[in-house]
Parts: sequence; structure tokens; C-alpha cells
Amino acid sequence: MYQGFYNLTSGMLTQSRNLNVISNNMVNVQTSGYKRDTMVTSTFQEEMLYRTGRHNKGNPTPLSVTSKIKTASRTYVDYDQGSFEQTDGIYDFAIGGSGFFCIQTPAGERYTRNGSFAVDEEGYLTLPEAGRVLSEDGQPIRIDDENFSVDAGGNITVRERQTDSGEDSQEEPQLRQLGTIRVVDFADYEQLHKEDNGLFSTAQAPAAAQEERPQLIWKSVEKSNVDMVDEMTAMMTSQRALQSAAQVLKMYDQIMSKSVTDIGRL
Repeated sequence: MYQGFYNLTSGMLTQSRNLNVISNNMVNVQTSGYKRDTMVTSTFQEEMLYRTGRHNKGNPTPLSVTSKIKTASRTYVDYDQGSFEQTDGIYDFAIGGSGFFCIQTPAGERYTRNGSFAVDEEGYLTLPEAGRVLSEDGQPIRIDDENFSVDAGGNITVRERQTDSGEDSQEEPQLRQLGTIRVVDFADYEQLHKEDNGLFSTAQAPAAAQEERPQLIWKSVEKSNVDMVDEMTAMMTSQRALQSAAQVLKMYDQIMSKSVTDIGRL
């Protein structure tokens, strides 16, 4: 009977943690570039059950393996690419393929799939509440002219005419490059550590994203890869498991009280 307390209590704790993970996914369903988390459970302290005779305890017969505790093993991040949403915002970007944007933060360089950028008070391209976006040369990108264009390679250019040319001049405008948005990838995503604001950190050195640079999609963002229907289904399943364990645990407590108050008198 005491083993049931371990099974039920550990099950309730595990389901509570799973609900926290699911809730976090649901909250970030509209967060650009967010990658869903999945919690994986495992058993703890597996033991072999044996059958022995009433008097002769020799030569026990193994029956099966049982575990007293269920626990959270780890949380996996699903890096599958989300769908793209066209926003027509000049500071919105999405990566078509694998790779991450590089962000300069007070804690060091961080990486993200969230391309919903803006410009700060000094005119630098930035990820709000995170840091400035880095270019291929490792420097922040300063946007001093909003009349820019971005190609699939991430090159940000501004067309500007010569100051001494008239309005009717047939001279082609000069192209001035503001920078190239840096996109990197990693050999082992298992070494990526998920942080707040959709950022990732890692001790491994970044490399160029594959041999061919992934396509950068301008005026679009990558949507979260969270499926609300799947998350709702998982939440209801976890809630019912938690409620069932609580009900059975209450029954165990009542039985133990009976054994102490009633049976103990005999």
C-alpha cells in the first residue's frame, strides 16, 4: 500500500511540471520564432519482484520489474520550422531553412529565430528587450535611412542619388550597403540552452549556416511552431491524470486512517 503513495505523489508532481511546460507553449503561440517544448518522463529506481515460498525462501522466482516513482526526465525543444506570416514591416525578417540570427546582449552573444526587429534610439537594428542584431563582420547594424531594401542574402542596401545631380538626371543612383544580417547554425542542437525572450546560448562555436546560406525573407516573420489543438489535448490529458491521482491518493489516506482508528482497536 505504501508503494501507492510514491506512485501517486510522483505522478502528481510530474503532471504539474508537464502542465507548466504546456502552459508556456500556449502563452507563446503568437511569439515569432518560438520553438515548442516537450517534457519527457521516465521511471526511477526500478526493482525486480520475486515470488518465494511461505516457508522455503530459497530459489525465488522473478516475476516482473516495477518502479515506485515517475519523474520528469528532461525537456526537449522542437526546432521544426514554423510557417511564415507576411507583415509588410520593414524591420521584420524570417529565415527560410536552418540557422539563427545573432544578437548582441549584455550577457554575450545569443541566437534566435525571432526576426521581429525594431530600431533603438541610436538607430541600430535591435531585437526588443534583448539586444542589437549583428552583421557578418560581428558589428551592430545601424539603419540611418528607412528607404532601404533587403535581398535574400540578408544584404541591406540604400539607393541614394548624387547630391549634385538634378531631379531629371539619368544617372543611376548609388547603392550604399548598411550591412549584412548574420545567420549562423550549429552542429549539435542538443547543446543549445533555451533562455528567455526566445534566445538560445551555447558553448559551441557557431559556423556559417550550411554550405549554402539560407534564404532571408524580408517583411515576414516565422510564426511559432506550437499547435494549439495538440497543446489543448495534452493539457486535458495531463489535467485528468493529475485529478485521478489526487482522487486515488485521497482514498489511500482514508484507508490508512481507517486502519489506524478502527482496525487498531481490535
